[in-house]
Amino acid sequence: MGTPDFAKESLKVLYDEGFEICGVVTQPDRPSGRGMKINISPVKEYALEKNIRIFQPEKISKNIEFLNEITSLEPDLVCVVSYGVILPKSFLQIPKYGCINVHPSMLPKYRGPAPIQWAILNGDKTTGVTIMYLNEKMDAGDIITQEIVEIDDDETTGDLWNRLSIIGANQLLKVVKNIEKGEIRRVPQSQEYTLAPFLEKEIAKIDWNIKNANEIKNLVRGLNPIMGAYSYYNGKKIKFWKVKILSIDEFNKIYEKNLNFQTIENGEVILSNEKIGLFVKANNGIISVIEIQGENAKKMNIFEFLRGNKISFGEKFE
Repeated sequence: MGTPDFAKESLKVLYDEGFEICGVVTQPDRPSGRGMKINISPVKEYALEKNIRIFQPEKISKNIEFLNEITSLEPDLVCVVSYGVILPKSFLQIPKYGCINVHPSMLPKYRGPAPIQWAILNGDKTTGVTIMYLNEKMDAGDIITQEIVEIDDDETTGDLWNRLSIIGANQLLKVVKNIEKGEIRRVPQSQEYTLAPFLEKEIAKIDWNIKNANEIKNLVRGLNPIMGAYSYYNGKKIKFWKVKILSIDEFNKIYEKNLNFQTIENGEVILSNEKIGLFVKANNGIISVIEIQGENAKKMNIFEFLRGNKISFGEKFE
């Protein structure tokens, strides 16, 4: 059971290993994008390619027809990866060996739908993958195994998502083999947990006065490639996709400046040059912009952007 490309990796590993996939459950096809084109999930694409039976119920709870169909398959095990629905007891009781889940965090930290994003947003140095049994509560079941993963200082949500999808798939394969051999240990979770809720759109606006340079960098990393952190320049919405941080001393030394930063406001442009780059003052540091996107434009590196867009010294991002 799963929907995005993160889940496809787990399905692929199990299929390639020769396990009999008696069915795939994925979210219904939804319209998306400006043209509201109907898109099918990566998991469904793979299932179609391999001629695996596909189920796309709108709801599972009290869906007697769907529950009867899954029961008729007599599954030994259900593997859930980024499916996005809390499964009812009536479903959890169907498979002989229960339902297990791949969750991209070190549970009980970051229960919920956005653990990868929040790990980056919060500037965590490590995260991980947990394989656990499912119960009727969100991400609260017994833990089977966990693997700690270090987060690189410049890693984005997209980077970490791709990496954890592979780590999670390989961990799932080991667990399924151990279940087959009867070699499984269950460890109840601590009830001291944290949540990783869906991201609200409001989080994406950069507050230059409240956030320091490191927090702004984490916001940019955490929202790449989901929605992009943004600010306004002369009334136009500008998205920041990649940035790095310089200290004030580093900036002055590298660019041979001697600016008095006590008189410069946060969000103010302190250097803008198509051959050197774009630098913006923040609390406790300087934001060097690497990748940017103008309003109604495509993403581009900062040098390409500055060749076609004028951003002036002393003006502010709001």
